[in-house]
Amino acid sequence: MNSIVLSVMIMQIEHPENVHLIRGNHEASDINALFGFRIECIERMGENDGIWAWTRFNQLFNCIPLAALIEKKIICMHGGIGRSIHAVEQIEKLERPITMDAGSIVLMDLLWSDPTENDSVEGLRPNARGPGLVTFGPDRVADFCKKNRLQLIIRAHECVMDGFERFAHGQLITLFSATNYCGTANNAGAILVVGRGLVVVPKLIHPLPPPIHSPEASPERVGDDAWMQELNIQRPPTPTRGRPQPEVDRNSLAYI
Repeated sequence: MNSIVLSVMIMQIEHPENVHLIRGNHEASDINALFGFRIECIERMGENDGIWAWTRFNQLFNCIPLAALIEKKIICMHGGIGRSIHAVEQIEKLERPITMDAGSIVLMDLLWSDPTENDSVEGLRPNARGPGLVTFGPDRVADFCKKNRLQLIIRAHECVMDGFERFAHGQLITLFSATNYCGTANNAGAILVVGRGLVVVPKLIHPLPPPIHSPEASPERVGDDAWMQELNIQRPPTPTRGRPQPEVDRNSLAYI
């Protein structure tokens, strides 16, 4: 995790016009601690340096942009528009650095909300991720795009089996680039290529079968990563759209 975060940050610094970061719900200290980031920092760097690095990372996460506009026609965000976001200006007015403790409904919706199950489910519904969270229907998407003169919302936050999934008659796309999420979902990943005229073309990344003989599976490596394997067993999964999920404590924001 440390190396991934640092690599992304270096890419953004080296190529500021080409690499843009958008904050997600895991860029919150309580959530990434639950998912093992704090322990990983301690395991790699020791108690004092590890906690210092984890704290500094989260201070940086609090400054990451919350959304991005492409040619003022495509808006990108992690979760969605939820119940509270009706204008792009509401997002622009959120002052950074900002933590989840700020209590902003706009921030909560941006990072945590999801579309409803399909285009036939309109309006706002309770979200199985936890109390106070919502899903939003295709009518909300259409109204938001019309009011803000947008043609598309691109968001992530959910594992979709084909790497991308269209919603609201194509006005919203859920994008998920990690293949075979957590080693169990067997999903494809995808990226979106935005071409001339803002034509969006998905490019699929198919999961690879595990190699027959892999250094990753050596007894020595397995022992080294035992603490991470234990975390993977304990932590709740990111829901896969269209598939039943195992029973977890749905009254907790840990249901990610």
